[in-house]
Amino acid sequence: MNLHRRIATLIATLGIAAGTAVAQDYPAKPLRLILPFPPGGATDLLGRIISERLGASLGQPVVTENRGGAGGNVGAEVAARSAPDGYTIVLVAPSLAISPSLYAKLGYDPVKDFAPISLVATVPNVIVTYPALPVQKLSEFIALAKTKPGGFNFGSGGSGTSNHLAGELFNVVAGVKLLHVPYKGVNLAMTDVLAGQIHLVVIGVPSAAPHIKSGRLRALAAIAPKRLTGLPEVPTVAEAGLANFEVTTWYGILAPAGTPGVAVARLNAELVRMMRAPEQIEKLAGIGTEPRTSTPEEFAEFIRQEIAKWGKVVREAGLKAE
Repeated sequence: MNLHRRIATLIATLGIAAGTAVAQDYPAKPLRLILPFPPGGATDLLGRIISERLGASLGQPVVTENRGGAGGNVGAEVAARSAPDGYTIVLVAPSLAISPSLYAKLGYDPVKDFAPISLVATVPNVIVTYPALPVQKLSEFIALAKTKPGGFNFGSGGSGTSNHLAGELFNVVAGVKLLHVPYKGVNLAMTDVLAGQIHLVVIGVPSAAPHIKSGRLRALAAIAPKRLTGLPEVPTVAEAGLANFEVTTWYGILAPAGTPGVAVARLNAELVRMMRAPEQIEKLAGIGTEPRTSTPEEFAEFIRQEIAKWGKVVREAGLKAE
């Protein structure tokens, strides 16, 4: 019996030593960070900040790759089908949790096909329109939209994105009927708002703030519990008279299912450390973004909760996408 125990102990010790060696060697080459939306949007801005800092922390370059399309599903599917070797990761947003209820066919399973690493940030959203539209306040926009049901529209980053669901929720809560116009990225929708082709978009503060400050976009309300530090003149949705309307965009990092635990642990440790660093907090605050980290297990549970929450919204609104 003693011999068996000694052998078991030796095997366990060798396993720990091997795992430690792998952890020390990882990463041995550059990593790929997939960004499931086109350049210029909040995902792109945040992804490039993360790639730069994470690369410095790991001692290996982290190369970003924009794979936009289908409301983030193209990039997510590419990541899910990548080799689970710790060298491909993906920055995801609420669309990952919305798509399972919205799409009849999905090329990946958001729970089974990924290894959660960590949440990284949350971004408040703002409701914007263009200055030529004869409204100054959110209540005036709602009143105008009610005069012509179906005559006004809202843009989004694609079916299944958080700004799509935000627009649908706006229809329900405000009692209006805005038509949905999907794009391959919400920044493209914002471009058409700037041009006066789209009447409204719900978008993350980082992308919209420069245009709001320059006067090229009119902010009708911030979707936040209190006024935003960077846009103190913009009322909250509650102040603007729209109660029970809350849509916060979150971001997290996933790897393909089966990624070695040592790689997941190393990435989680580096992400948590760098996102909580004072200089990183200050830098993110400058683009209206707040760090939010978690353990892999906490992120996994968070995704399951988000799938349930958005599934209820999709069912109640009777939404579907092909």
